[in-house]
Amino acid sequence: MSEIFRTFARVTGDLIGSPWVFGLALVALVVWPAFGPHYGYSETWRRVITTGTGVVTFLMVLLLQNAQSRDAKAIHLKLDELLRGVQGARTGLMGLEQLSEAELLKLQEEFTRLQARAPAVQV
Repeated sequence: MSEIFRTFARVTGDLIGSPWVFGLALVALVVWPAFGPHYGYSETWRRVITTGTGVVTFLMVLLLQNAQSRDAKAIHLKLDELLRGVQGARTGLMGLEQLSEAELLKLQEEFTRLQARAPAVQV
């Protein structure tokens, strides 16, 4: 089931992010108000679009969250591999996502101090 959802989320995310779907959404935004006079701007006319957009938005948020979580995991793994493979690198930095906000802030301050002492790079 997990593999099916992963494949579905990836394919759907690729499709939803395409220019064609964006264009289709723009067409829907133009066509929907054009039908307003025909339906007398009824409550049903309004509810159809609000319900439809609400459902689509809810599902897209879930799919986007899934894609972002997978991307973040993959990036963390790649960075962990680089840290592990570089001699002299602080492998203790692997797994920083598990630290508290206070610990992350402390580490950020340390890197800010290190950066201030480093010579400027000419581009």
